[in-house]
Amino acid sequence: HVQLVESGGGSVQAGGSLNLSCAASGFTYSDYCVGWFRQAPGKEREGVAAIDSDGTTAYADSVKGRFTVSADNAKKTLYLQMNNLKTEDTAVYFCGTDCADIVIVTTAINPLYTYEGQGTQVTVS
Repeated sequence: HVQLVESGGGSVQAGGSLNLSCAASGFTYSDYCVGWFRQAPGKEREGVAAIDSDGTTAYADSVKGRFTVSADNAKKTLYLQMNNLKTEDTAVYFCGTDCADIVIVTTAINPLYTYEGQGTQVTVS
């Protein structure tokens, strides 16, 4: 049974930073495709960033140069370092596992992940 638990969300001022974490259990961090997506009020889910087991990363255009996704295989934890946050980054952020392709899940609306966490709120004012 795969369980994902996000943490690190909060409220920050524009220009600030947050580092989200996603702890995984029941999941083998080998040959993986994992990532982050978000959902703002009244909007559909959008891909944010993803990483595969080769360490290759992909980002949505809206966050390139500001967000960094990384994974610690030993700790089975996925991270999202978010810098220079903007008000439009306000959303609930979710982590997910077992995506098909890191480019697809960062460019698609309603990206598909087999498993996802409960989400953590990020508010930028």
